[in-house]
Amino acid sequence: MTGEVILLTGPPGAGKTTVAELVASGAAGPTVHLTTDLYYRAIRTGFVPPYLPGAQRQNEVVVEAIVATTTTYARGGYDVVVDGIIGPWFLDPFRAAARRDGVTMSYVVLRPDLDTTLARAVNRADSELKDVEAVTGMYQALADLGELERHVIDTSALDPERTAAEVRKAVASQQYRLA
Repeated sequence: MTGEVILLTGPPGAGKTTVAELVASGAAGPTVHLTTDLYYRAIRTGFVPPYLPGAQRQNEVVVEAIVATTTTYARGGYDVVVDGIIGPWFLDPFRAAARRDGVTMSYVVLRPDLDTTLARAVNRADSELKDVEAVTGMYQALADLGELERHVIDTSALDPERTAAEVRKAVASQQYRLA
C-alpha cells in the first residue's frame, strides 16, 4: 500500500517544522517527518543560501533529491510529512512523481501575517534564518499563490497544537490535494 504525502510549507517562522513533527508523531500509521533543511545543510562546499538568485541550479538538485526520498518512502508504505519552503515553482517535480508512482499528495501552506512571521522568525534558534529582509522576501514569494491560495491556513492566532489539528483536518478534507 502506498503512503500519502503532505507537503507542509510556508515562510521561515511559520511553524513548519514544529507542526510537521506534531503531525508525524501523532499519526496512526508509519510516518516519516522529512525536513528539507537537512538536504541543504548536507552541502558542505559550494553552498549558496537557497533564497539568493545564484541558488537556482542547487535548489533544483535539492528538490530532485527531496522528491526521490519522499516518493521512495511513500512507495514503501510510509506516510510522509515534508516540511520546507516549497513554493509553487517547485511543485511540478512533486506532481510528476505523484502521478508516476500513484502517490496522493497534499499541499498545505502555513501563512501567518507578516508581523507574526517576522516575530516568530527572529526568535528562532541561532542556526535558523532570522534575516528580516530574507524572511520578508520569502514571505512575499508565498503571499499570492493564485489558484493555490485555497491551500493556505492562516496561523497568525494558532499555537502549534491547533495548527497541527488544522493541518490534519485540511488533509482529511481532500481539498488540499495536488492535481
